[in-house]
Amino acid sequence: MNSQTSKPRTSEKEEMARLDSEIRACERCPLADTRNNAVPGEGPLDAEIMLIGEGPGHHEDDQGLPFVGASGKFLAKLLEGIGLKRSDVYITNVIKCRAPGNRDPQSIEIEACSHYLDRQIKLINPSVVVTLGRFSMARWFTGARISDIHGQPKRDGKRLVVPMFHPAAALHQAKYRPVLMEDFKKLPELLSQSKLSDHATDSETKQPPEQLSLF
Repeated sequence: MNSQTSKPRTSEKEEMARLDSEIRACERCPLADTRNNAVPGEGPLDAEIMLIGEGPGHHEDDQGLPFVGASGKFLAKLLEGIGLKRSDVYITNVIKCRAPGNRDPQSIEIEACSHYLDRQIKLINPSVVVTLGRFSMARWFTGARISDIHGQPKRDGKRLVVPMFHPAAALHQAKYRPVLMEDFKKLPELLSQSKLSDHATDSETKQPPEQLSLF
């Protein structure tokens, strides 16, 4: 359970349900014309870790759920490796509808979905955000190369943001598999660090929160 919040209130559950409905009915960009299902996200409202991928694929488009294909199976193994289940984390994507042919998200599509992601982050209020792939990474690490900064956290207010390779990259190129596994192994310690920092920030009311760069 998220240490920053108590058990999700009914109002929060209702707000997430409304948000999911908005996303499923969204027509803010041309992807609405080619999707089968929009894919809002999945997970508990009090999740301490939020995973943000790039966009739905074929299986996600069919089922309306995030990370249910091969990448999702690998993601589940990565979580199991650190003692977590899929149901312990909140999973979503930068764009909520599948791009034709699984091409890269376009800027107009990312912008159309940006306010949905803003609201999801606000509702979940995770201690740690894990960006999976360069398009979700770019929200916090503008102009950076994922090969240079993967696994290196950055503080964003009270939470840590950790850039990582997308599980699909590890499936397509075996060299990324051990890299991603090692980055995931850092998450329990990073989560502990984020909680300690959050507690310290709350107790130091006379000083503004410290903004950190990569470390």
